[in-house]
Amino acid sequence: MDILVQQLTNALVIGSFYSLIALGYSMVYGIIKLLNFAHGDLYMVGAFAGFTVLSFFTGETGVLGIAVAFFVAMIVTGLLGMGIERIAYRPLLSSSRLTILITAVGVSLVLENGVMLQTGPSFKVFPNQLPITGFQLAGATVTYSQVGLILLSVLLMIALQWFVHGTMYGKAMRAISIDQTATSLMGIPVHRIISMTFFIGSALAAAAGMMAGLYYGQISFMMGFIVGLKAFTAAVIGGIGSIPGAMLGGLVLGLLETFGTIYVGGEWKDVFAFAILILILTLKPTGLLGEKVTERV
Repeated sequence: MDILVQQLTNALVIGSFYSLIALGYSMVYGIIKLLNFAHGDLYMVGAFAGFTVLSFFTGETGVLGIAVAFFVAMIVTGLLGMGIERIAYRPLLSSSRLTILITAVGVSLVLENGVMLQTGPSFKVFPNQLPITGFQLAGATVTYSQVGLILLSVLLMIALQWFVHGTMYGKAMRAISIDQTATSLMGIPVHRIISMTFFIGSALAAAAGMMAGLYYGQISFMMGFIVGLKAFTAAVIGGIGSIPGAMLGGLVLGLLETFGTIYVGGEWKDVFAFAILILILTLKPTGLLGEKVTERV
């Protein structure tokens, strides 16, 4: 029982990271049908932005310093996401999907190598370490940091859900996902809403990167590659284009990956995750909460 509870806690933490990143994939795909494979690297940029802010402090910064780092990382990465959309993607929206996909791969390489040139190829140790104190639950030790990370992720997801379904901007986003041309004819600034979508998705990825840096204690310029692919897997599992699906898919992938490694071994963790992706695409391509869309002609 203690091993089960411990692994369940770890799975929820990892699944929360996947969910936050998968939300960006689903939001962008839902609006402009773009698989932004540079999104995982925005998670990496967010981690380095938080690391840079915390490095300016001397000694233990406490909750206030971490909160400032979170805020700065989300804003900086969100603005970077808007810049990428404006420079790399917007001129190509009328091009083929393959063209935009290749551009996304190029943006990913630019971000990875740009951060490497600025910070060096070695791992960076986060200045702040989360406390390891906690409480006993069924014989397992659950830290307050794990509980806090899970709760913060849930709050961000709830806030996004409220924004999309409870505000005029969210209504505009949903309208663009249905018919971009008709939405523009109604006077809605389509490109501005798309930029805002990139900002929100990038900021959520930065929050996940910051939390991962605090949780694992070290970051690397290549940390976004595999995690980005797994977050894409989570988006596919839940139903890409569906915000609740991205949340569910991240948690499901975290659970499957964590408990699967108990039986197949930790060295097979990545293989297991992508085998799940192939299985989902084969058996239910629309995902758990995705809906089959009929393309109008």
